[in-house]
Amino acid sequence: MKNQTMITSILLMSLTDDQNATYALFIIFLLIYLMTFLSNSLIILLVLTCAHLHTPMYFFLGNLAFLDMSYSSVTAPRMLFNFTTQDWSISFPECIAQIFLVIYFAISEVFLLSSMSYDRYAAICRPLHYSQLMSWSTCTQLVSLVWSSALILPTIYILCLRRLTFCGPNFIHNFFCDLPHLFQISCTDTSMNVLLLTIMGGVLSLLAFVATFYSYLRICSTVLRIRSSDGKRKAFSTCTSHLTVVFIFYVSVTFTYFVPNTSNLLTLNQGVTVIYALITPLLNPLIYSLRSKDLKAALQKQRTVLR
Repeated sequence: MKNQTMITSILLMSLTDDQNATYALFIIFLLIYLMTFLSNSLIILLVLTCAHLHTPMYFFLGNLAFLDMSYSSVTAPRMLFNFTTQDWSISFPECIAQIFLVIYFAISEVFLLSSMSYDRYAAICRPLHYSQLMSWSTCTQLVSLVWSSALILPTIYILCLRRLTFCGPNFIHNFFCDLPHLFQISCTDTSMNVLLLTIMGGVLSLLAFVATFYSYLRICSTVLRIRSSDGKRKAFSTCTSHLTVVFIFYVSVTFTYFVPNTSNLLTLNQGVTVIYALITPLLNPLIYSLRSKDLKAALQKQRTVLR
């Protein structure tokens, strides 16, 4: 790739040209990143240290927290550094590494959310066989498969970039490096790369979405057969957090990767990208912690121990 690349650095787009707004955005995004890092770290700590959270549901939630924390760390620190230095350039190798990690964590979350939906299906639709269906062996195998299989797609994408030549202009309309924006500065025809991104990314996302949708279709069918209204409420309450996270994630991913980046939608694209890259990793722990009585109880217990 080094021999084919005519540009050595890429200029990222600042979110604002106003100096006062720059200071305000730096403080806001710094607080968001710190809250994201601390809240996800707290969930991981609680899952590891509290015995009553050693269940498949919280095992997956701990992995989701680690994933969100890692994903946020790929984009936020670099953006904060750019705010302080006012230098929005990034070297080409750094850009490629950032693209790889962004895609890797996005695909990992797609697979992990699908695995979590299967866990909810087993808990509600097959309660008598839940311990067998979601044994610790099964959970660790599922998570290992999520983290390992997610490497395939970004590796293929990065290898396919070798056929492209990047000769400028070196400006991309985003505050971090991402594949669709990198295609826009290529001097080579990117139609095959775009087709590969659309087909492979679309197929994998669609399969994961169908698996998630089918799980919740079965869950709804099972819950509706419960005669007790209190039983229905409890069953649905265990799924609400996960469904909310799935909805936010899929909407932002679809808009980021499958909606054309046109000048008319530039501002909207920026807003969705901020939500996808910075806000979603913060919302996930807040959504789960606010709706999980077990997490609240574990946190209260830790506070009591510390006192």
